Amino acid sequence: MGFEITIVEKETVSRLDSLKRETTTGVEYWLARNLQELLGYVEWRNFKDAIQRAKMACESSGGIPSHHFGDITRMMALGHGATREVDDMALSRYACYLIAMNGDPSKPEIAAAQNYFAHQTRRQELADQQDDVEARLVLRDRVKDRNRYLNSAAKEAGVINYAFFNDAGYKGLYGGIGKTEIMDKKGINPKEDLLDCIGRAELAANEFRITQTELTLRREQIKGQQNAENTHYGVGKEVRNTIKKLGGTMPEDLLPAPPIKQLKKIRKPKELPPSST
Repeated sequence: MGFEITIVEKETVSRLDSLKRETTTGVEYWLARNLQELLGYVEWRNFKDAIQRAKMACESSGGIPSHHFGDITRMMALGHGATREVDDMALSRYACYLIAMNGDPSKPEIAAAQNYFAHQTRRQELADQQDDVEARLVLRDRVKDRNRYLNSAAKEAGVINYAFFNDAGYKGLYGGIGKTEIMDKKGINPKEDLLDCIGRAELAANEFRITQTELTLRREQIKGQQNAENTHYGVGKEVRNTIKKLGGTMPEDLLPAPPIKQLKKIRKPKELPPSST
């Protein structure tokens, strides 16, 4: 019996890979009627019950079923050259995983699919995590460069106290609170750099603040410490107003992120071992 299940698992995994399709934009998906046969369901109505349970599981976990289960119709071959239109469904990898998890556990095909999709989903999670880490590191380096340009423009404007000048920009963007108060509110260690401990959305908002302040100082030929501070505050406030207008979360309310130095340690996570199936 054990040898038979091993053969079923190998065949199931091989066919799952072969049945995977991709949209023109590279998004992978499976067709439900193909998956039905592969998972050992003879009747479409029985398989639809498993799909419905998977949709409920998706919704209860906070997901949006329509993002993973897409109703479609397509022509199916009946033999002898005949075809007919049938209802079908385009399924994301996550949808397939939920269907397998909510399928008939007595079917060896279900057990094999559970293992396959759990493994593949975990691999994708790690890949997505790595992409986010890389994007944040690139953005943080870019913000450092933009700050150098800003400091150069501030120097030309006659800024002497850079701490006051920079805090004015933070106060504009963060609703009146300066760098120290921001870090305290977010629970960031005062020994850390604020910009090293925030996520991509918040970094992007600060990059826009920094870039636009630098350009404004140069374009309008701002002179004097107070005028430069007022300019920085004003630009920060405009960025804040834009975020508010778009319905975004105010930057002071965004959660902190792991320090950049920690991200560099996990920049290249270990590969998952190959699937046992």
